[in-house]
Amino acid sequence: MKPHRMRMAHNLILNYGLDKHMEILRPPRATRQQMTKFHTDEYIDFLSRVTPESAPKLTGDGTRYLIGEDCPAFDGLFEFCTISCGGSIAGANRINDGLADIVVNWSGGLHHAKKREASGFCYTNDILLVILELLRTHSRVLYIDIDVHHGDGVEEAFYVTDRVMTCSFHKFGDFFPGTGDVRDIGMKKGKAYAVNVPLRDGIDADTFGSIFRPVIQHIMDWFRPGAVVLQCGADSLAGDKLGCFNLSMRGHANCVEFVKSFGVPMMCVGGGGYTVRNVARTWTFETGLLLGKELPVDLPFNDYIQYFGPEYKLDVPSTGMDNLNTPQYLDGLRTRIIDNLRSMPFAPSVQMQETPRTSLLSAAGADPDLSEDEDSDLDERISQRLRDRHTQAFGDVLSDDEDEPNSMTAYEADMAMMQAAARPPAGPWAPPMPMPLGGAAGPSLMTYPRE
Repeated sequence: MKPHRMRMAHNLILNYGLDKHMEILRPPRATRQQMTKFHTDEYIDFLSRVTPESAPKLTGDGTRYLIGEDCPAFDGLFEFCTISCGGSIAGANRINDGLADIVVNWSGGLHHAKKREASGFCYTNDILLVILELLRTHSRVLYIDIDVHHGDGVEEAFYVTDRVMTCSFHKFGDFFPGTGDVRDIGMKKGKAYAVNVPLRDGIDADTFGSIFRPVIQHIMDWFRPGAVVLQCGADSLAGDKLGCFNLSMRGHANCVEFVKSFGVPMMCVGGGGYTVRNVARTWTFETGLLLGKELPVDLPFNDYIQYFGPEYKLDVPSTGMDNLNTPQYLDGLRTRIIDNLRSMPFAPSVQMQETPRTSLLSAAGADPDLSEDEDSDLDERISQRLRDRHTQAFGDVLSDDEDEPNSMTAYEADMAMMQAAARPPAGPWAPPMPMPLGGAAGPSLMTYPRE
């Protein structure tokens, strides 16, 4: 998954002027602490150190971490992971804080990555980090995957919980990753909370919608999620180099529009897609759809206009590929899935508590936008913010004349106030303070050093 397709999509979105209708957030990169909420410390440390030259030694000639040929080590690997995960985590925080109803991160959606193993061009699983973040404030989260490949990494992580429902529409059979049978429905507490819709080659937009809509409708009515994560993998489009579906751009976008219609806070992430011109077109069209903007069919001039020839249109049509999904097969699949869904309880409840603060800046009452300034020192910013709040709280007024003998600094005023409050109340007699056992020092007044 080359970042080139994200550059193409971003440039096309800008040239359509969609950036004027949404808030653009430049998120900080994900930290190791954030990524190790799911991945192991050893694996994240490995990603930070591996290079194409050191990969054979660090992976034991491909026996651990980077297994197979689809996840090679490359220069800038760890930086790419921090950017992708950082964008998705920042988007989840915007939803949790009530600052956005819909968030888009097309560079995310890496749904194959495991706890300590890369898989299918995915090195870190930003979707899992998003869901874990959303679970801090939402009792239930729904994950929907319309990538041609099964979202095995996400399903595996939440296979035994009822707080997250995973629903994947994918090609099944002799196809990577080889998982996602309709009989895989979860286990233990998560039984019936994993939904797999295995499809055959050549499915078109109308056929895909005939099973997507009733399944998602039933899930939304019964599960009642507080937030939705939608993986919009574009390798299910017609003409994809690795895909075998026959979805048109509008058929793919109809799935996004249908999920949006429920009015539930939603985060859209990217995913697969290996015919880059189709990926850029589709994600641009879906960005406009989420904004409620109708985009002209004729593409505007952009930095990658040569990639969209010879038609230069905002459209990815279906091809004449044979549809192997018969009505009998889809009817049986739909019936079986809905029967499984009916066996689960209605909107499972969970005990919630106060959400802990996410950062030291928010605990100090600082403006969260301050964290976006990467050039300033964090400790210095926090100290200055606390000093400012302290000054406002106590109403300290410093004299303009430093030589005035009767002037008192803010520190001395606060200390005098604290010492006065610590004195015992005046009275005719007060019992003496008992000596601490073992010759330990007695209680003392806590003081703060002069800044």
